[in-house]
Amino acid sequence: MTDTSKIRNFSIIAHIDHGKSTLADRLIEATGTLTKREMCDQFLDNMELEKERGITIKAQTVRLKYRGSDGIEYCFNLIDTPGHVDFSYEVGRSLAACDGALLVVDASQGVEAQTLANVYLAMDYDLEVIPVINKIDLPHADVDHAKSEIEEIIGIDAKHANLVSAKLGQGIPELLETIVHGIPAPSGKNSNPLQALIFDSWFDAYQGVIIIVRVVEGEVKLKDKIFLKHPGQVYEVLKLGVNSPFFTEVTSLSAGEVGLIVCGIKNVRDVHIGDTIVHAAQKETGALPGFKEMKPMVFCGIFPVENVDYDNLKDSLHKLALNDASFTFEPETSAALGFGFRCGFLGLLHMNIVQERLEREFELSLISTAPSCKYEVLLTNGDRLTIENPSLLPNPSIIETISEPMVEVNVHTPNEYVGSIIKLCEERRGMQMEIKYITTDRVQLVYELPLIEMVYDFYDRLKTLSRGYASMDYQLKEYRESDLVKMDILLNSDSVDALSTICHRATAQIKGRHLVQRLRKVISRQQFDVAIQAAIGAKVVARETVKALRKNVLAKCYGGDITRKRKLLEKQKEGKKRMKMVGNVEVSQEAFLAVLSTDEIDD
Repeated sequence: MTDTSKIRNFSIIAHIDHGKSTLADRLIEATGTLTKREMCDQFLDNMELEKERGITIKAQTVRLKYRGSDGIEYCFNLIDTPGHVDFSYEVGRSLAACDGALLVVDASQGVEAQTLANVYLAMDYDLEVIPVINKIDLPHADVDHAKSEIEEIIGIDAKHANLVSAKLGQGIPELLETIVHGIPAPSGKNSNPLQALIFDSWFDAYQGVIIIVRVVEGEVKLKDKIFLKHPGQVYEVLKLGVNSPFFTEVTSLSAGEVGLIVCGIKNVRDVHIGDTIVHAAQKETGALPGFKEMKPMVFCGIFPVENVDYDNLKDSLHKLALNDASFTFEPETSAALGFGFRCGFLGLLHMNIVQERLEREFELSLISTAPSCKYEVLLTNGDRLTIENPSLLPNPSIIETISEPMVEVNVHTPNEYVGSIIKLCEERRGMQMEIKYITTDRVQLVYELPLIEMVYDFYDRLKTLSRGYASMDYQLKEYRESDLVKMDILLNSDSVDALSTICHRATAQIKGRHLVQRLRKVISRQQFDVAIQAAIGAKVVARETVKALRKNVLAKCYGGDITRKRKLLEKQKEGKKRMKMVGNVEVSQEAFLAVLSTDEIDD
């Protein structure tokens, strides 16, 4: 049992690429938690995808032991969090388990959009925020500038902000002392009835569901009978452990501690992120507040390439949802792709990561449809519908209005890129709300954009136009009526429901033309001509043809009358026509990915 006055629970929050994971490495090293042989760069980013992409996807916990300058040994529970806007739910869950946060700001870049978003999250949970200025070793680091931005933009006193270089380990001992004295100890008591907050979990093939909890009040011991509030189930505690940083078994977890509980839970649906654990003998103990529910912003269909993999995909989604509760899924059927699931995500990067994790961790072959968002449809009879799948949009004759989600986009950029970013926002039907010069060389742009215009490649284009210097944060604002139409893609006059999209009428024809041109390049040639058409209702707005593979039937004709050649060509033409009537066009994954790209076509 650890004395609560010696426990410090804290998160590291920052904008993407400001050095959170590297700082976590230095804290692990400085406290002697790992030997030099065991240590590796970005130790807490243990997922293969995280190493490849250089980003944190999952929040990771680790327990550190630190002997302070006062001679007392403290127990630190550190949670490293993601920085990208698509993983803000991970950050929120982590902060709910903490009492304080280290706000890391890059000395060369200053305060950026996601820095602000994460600080507001920390303030929502009433945490003590300690500013840390990182990368002071860089030649173009401007510490005074970073301090003034923290004070002016965020409103936190940065006069005594810790100056560190996570890469070189400079300033780390001082930071450890700041954590001891600056972050409050947990307020819970071991004598109170048990209340533990579930803030993460994953599935283990041998042990069942492993739960990560923050014990807020009371104490849980081995062999205790615990009660999970949401499913109303009683389980026995088989194992208790902490990540220090590898799984280490303990006999109990007391108030203020963060640890792991193994109860042999085989049904993954019994565990809900944000649920409260209490003792089975005290079921009436109140539940903890949990987390603010995240609403999916982007939707797409995920289908197995082979229909026999449907059950495997279903089980895999349930297991992945344990580890990432911010995406939703429900069964869906498609005429083109068979049985699958309609999944909701927080953003396009989140969607790509989930698909890659399904393919890598569960060895599935998947096809995903073009992403869309949620629309509100008012029918002529007064009924209101919510549409996530474009193929389910009702007949235009019974639709009164369609409303699309609008987001408020906050962009921080150096002032030399303002013109090109404004142009990008205007192209995407954006409406300027505010333009503010934060400093002499940094500008904050606030725009209202339709979510669907931001989903595809807005973030990539923003980074390209600003050479990587611009940063972005967004939040859902409202639904607004707009002149939207459904665009169908027809292959040989048959509609492919999985390629249907909803777009603005003014840009529908241009998008349709670009899309069919791209599909012409990715749909393989058949033994017959394949007509690719984009249609709005009964009106075809664009068409391309994939020419048939042809055998040279005239090769055996060495001269002779033209009628002989014509007869052979006509015979071949009849054969192609019959083939077209019975032939199926195979649609590859590349065809669905073609919908995502808005680059210019190279003819």
